[in-house]
Amino acid sequence: MVRAIRGAIQVEANDRDAIIEATTELVSEVMRRNDLTPDDVISVLFTATPDLTAEFPALAARKLGFHEVPLICCTEIDVPGALPRVVRLMAHVETDRPRSRIQHVYLRGAVVLRQDIAQ
Repeated sequence: MVRAIRGAIQVEANDRDAIIEATTELVSEVMRRNDLTPDDVISVLFTATPDLTAEFPALAARKLGFHEVPLICCTEIDVPGALPRVVRLMAHVETDRPRSRIQHVYLRGAVVLRQDIAQ
């Protein structure tokens, strides 16, 4: 089955190392909580709020071994009052887990974004 997994993390600063570190934490936690390997991942869409421009979040996934996984980065909509410095992802994966057992991951300040599905 193909499932989509959502996640987000708030980054400390618009700094290359901070973006890579936070995105690495997010991707690693999504993979761990859902018992996935890079071979299970079909594709990942990353978005970053407009205030994060120092690095592409997808670079962190490449460093984690996502060499053959299609990745793309986009800018999140600049909504007034939105939480700043957030990297989001939507990963499409192959898994036997039913939708009810998929664990969406919201870390650091981003836990306020989706308290209804964050685990």
